[in-house]
Amino acid sequence: MPMIRVEMYKGRTPEQKRALAKELTEAFVRAGGSTPDSVQIVFTDVDQGDWANGGVLASDRAAAPAKA
Repeated sequence: MPMIRVEMYKGRTPEQKRALAKELTEAFVRAGGSTPDSVQIVFTDVDQGDWANGGVLASDRAAAPAKA
């Protein structure tokens, strides 16, 4: 039973998650040779203050002025 985990910033609507679940399921069935009912997807919404890249919190990057 395949499990797909999606971690992303908070703020996506239920409609966006619904569409993503449909697309991910269809892609896995097509590429992985599974059935739609066997594909499980878990969405984890993460605050930008709880996500870092390159040693910098995403919330700090979002607050920084854009470079010209």
